[in-house]
Amino acid sequence: MVETAGVLYVVATPIGNLEDITLRALRVLREVHLIAAEDTRVTRKLLSHYDIHAPLTSLHEYSPPAKIEQLVRRLLGGECVALVTDAGTPTLSDPGSALIRRAREQGIAVMCVPGASAVTAAVSLAGLPDGRFVFDGFPPRKSRERHAYLQSLAGEQRAVVWFEAPHRVVDLLKDVQQVLGEREIFVARELTKQFEESRQATVSEWLSHFEQTPPRGEFTLILLPAREESSPPCAEEPLQMIEHLVADGMSDKEAIREAANRSGVPRRELYARWLERKGK
Repeated sequence: MVETAGVLYVVATPIGNLEDITLRALRVLREVHLIAAEDTRVTRKLLSHYDIHAPLTSLHEYSPPAKIEQLVRRLLGGECVALVTDAGTPTLSDPGSALIRRAREQGIAVMCVPGASAVTAAVSLAGLPDGRFVFDGFPPRKSRERHAYLQSLAGEQRAVVWFEAPHRVVDLLKDVQQVLGEREIFVARELTKQFEESRQATVSEWLSHFEQTPPRGEFTLILLPAREESSPPCAEEPLQMIEHLVADGMSDKEAIREAANRSGVPRRELYARWLERKGK
């Protein structure tokens, strides 16, 4: 049995593929006295798959405060409870935060059992240049509120991660285009499931795609930061780069090619300028 009594475990469950669950999560789900689930029907499928028979109770966004107090009393009485959502990590746009806050108020130990998350899965696939992002859950549903929200992101230098329902994806993209202009969006759909797909494209390209292929499944979207307009390198910078590369042992040809790739200055132009500098 679980050695420490009166613990609330916040347990991450698979976001699609049932194999994406930790050994610790399986042990905790077997040993707790009760599992509080967003939807007991969904969680029962997971438990059945792993032959787990712990009692289930529901805890969702419409659960009354009395339900939370009932769970807190059981925790205070020495029982251990696992909090799970339908998929992924509880409280990331999923219910459960009220129970966690109430448990902490009562001095009950709260422990996380980390695991699958659509947020980190999508970010890992996107290959963000600096790794910086902010998770903003579901964008506002109403267009007017969504416009105001998107305007607040105009100066955001980090990538913004969203969840969105398939029937609202196109409206969100249209509002992004209207408020923020042509931006790059990374879309991950049906993560870890049979028809998983992910790629990056402009808003216009996505809107064109969804005209031909209506959105289906669960979506995680990443709004990439607006690209800063970079000033062209001064005339001396690529030549100085070539000098350093040659000094490090590269041939003239290799150094010119590398400097062209890094600076964006055409290789032929650099070659001519390099010959001029060398007095040939």
